[in-house]
Amino acid sequence: MILSAGSSAVSDPAAGAPAIVELHGIRKSYGVGTPVETEVLHGIDARIGEGEFVALVGPSGSGKSTLLNIIGLLERPTAGRLAIGGRDIAGLGEADLTELRGRSIGFIFQFHHLLPGFSALENVMMPAIIDRGAPDRDSEQRARALLGRVGLAGAERKRPSQLSGGMQQRVAIARALLLSPRLILADEPTGNLDTRSADEIFSLLREFNRDAKSACLIVTHDPRLAARCDRCIEIVDGRVAGAPE
Repeated sequence: MILSAGSSAVSDPAAGAPAIVELHGIRKSYGVGTPVETEVLHGIDARIGEGEFVALVGPSGSGKSTLLNIIGLLERPTAGRLAIGGRDIAGLGEADLTELRGRSIGFIFQFHHLLPGFSALENVMMPAIIDRGAPDRDSEQRARALLGRVGLAGAERKRPSQLSGGMQQRVAIARALLLSPRLILADEPTGNLDTRSADEIFSLLREFNRDAKSACLIVTHDPRLAARCDRCIEIVDGRVAGAPE
C-alpha cells in the first residue's frame, strides 16, 4: 500500500520516533529577482522519523530532485524551515552545512560517482578521508567490514572499471554508510540495474536501515520498490499530493 505524506499518523511506523527531517513550508525558486523567476516547490510540509524508510515518488519534473537536494543540504530553500536531526539550518554558514552534510547524511546516486583511479576500498574510505584529512586504521577496518557485508569481500583492491554496475552500486552503498549517517538519501539507486540486482540493492538498503535505524529517503520510479517502503511522499507539480493548496 502506498501512503502519501498526508496519511494518518496511525499509518506512520515512525510517528513517535525523533524527527530526522522536518520540512515546513519549503519553497524553492530559480532566477529570483529576474523576469523569469520560477517557483518549483510550493510550500512542502513533511517529516521523516528515525529508522523510517520512505519513498519519494512523482512524475518527472515534479520537483523530487530539487527537494532531495534541499534535504541533502546541496541547495538552500528560498523560503520555509528545514531541520536535520533537530538542527535548524537557517543560520548555518557554508562550513557548518558542509560539516553537517558530511557527518549526518549519506548519499547514493543512480550513477555511482566512484573515483575511477581509486580501489573499491579507497572509494569506501573517501568520506573519512575528507572528514579527517587522511586515512586511518579505524576507517579502513570499517570499510573492509562494510564491503564484506555488501558481498564484496575480496574485491577491495579492484577499481570501478573492474566491477559490474551492481557491484559498483554496492561500493556506493558501503561508502554512504561509512560514517554511520543518521539519514541516507538515495536518488534512483536501482535505475540502471536489472530487476534481480535492483531487488538485491533494495534489500541491502532495507537491512542497513533496520540494523542502524538510519532514516532512508529513496527516490524511485519503480512501483514494486515503492510498495515495499514504510510509506511514500508523492510530489506532483511541486506540492505534496493531497495537501491543501
